[in-house]
Amino acid sequence: MNFRTEISVPRAPFEISHGDGIVMLGSCFTDEVGALLDRDGFMVTHNPMGPLYNPESVLRCLRDAVMGRRRDDYVIGPDAKVHCLSYATRFTADDEYALDSRVDEALDPFADFLYEQATTLIVTLGSAYVYYRADTGAAVGNCHKFPASFFKRERLSVDRTADAIGEILSIIPETITKVIFTVSPIRHTADGLHANQLSKATLLLAIDSIDDPRVTYFPAYETLLDDLRDYRFYAADMKHPSDVAVEYIYELFSNTYFNSDTKAEAQRERRLWLSARHRPNVT
Repeated sequence: MNFRTEISVPRAPFEISHGDGIVMLGSCFTDEVGALLDRDGFMVTHNPMGPLYNPESVLRCLRDAVMGRRRDDYVIGPDAKVHCLSYATRFTADDEYALDSRVDEALDPFADFLYEQATTLIVTLGSAYVYYRADTGAAVGNCHKFPASFFKRERLSVDRTADAIGEILSIIPETITKVIFTVSPIRHTADGLHANQLSKATLLLAIDSIDDPRVTYFPAYETLLDDLRDYRFYAADMKHPSDVAVEYIYELFSNTYFNSDTKAEAQRERRLWLSARHRPNVT
């Protein structure tokens, strides 16, 4: 008897190798998979501006890197510091000059990598809910612990989500010929389980509507929710996948996008990584 609905993902129409420059943007799940790619010797940059959960914030990040950054997302907070609301809370400083330096130190190398090395873009969308500034209507990537009254919250429609994805695809450099979209399996329980499902469904429908030969979809969400359908595959918070689940999803990813030579090289790099940390070898 088979007690699992095991996910079977066909080989992708393109392959990823150690010669590819990989850009990864999106939810915190992006960082977990990105860390494994880095461990296995891939040339990867993941979430240089911090986690970005909604498609409009991912678009903003790429637009800043590709077209030049605007400073319309700076605001003085209740702590009297200047905050860049497009990105993670670490992008906060005592004044605009210091904040410029902090943002540029992260964004400039990302832009260089995007144009000089990137061939592959992986976007993991976490939520269709977006927080907008109540005063300007601008989308924010992180609320920086500002009062709730500073924002209004809205769930994007499928069409608006698809529009954001389409614009992402229109502005990335021509050297990026391989694009992978996926939906984060992390549950946003603060939204309520029903609202979380509506949000994930919106992302799934929008991605499915994209007709672009560069784009593939990888089922990270379905793997955790349907294949690993058990709380033993979740972390203690019952929202994030456990380390075992992340490794399982990464193995499925490698079977989808790596050829045998790339897998062998990844194993060699992993053994070196483990040896450097004086940990037992694995195969």
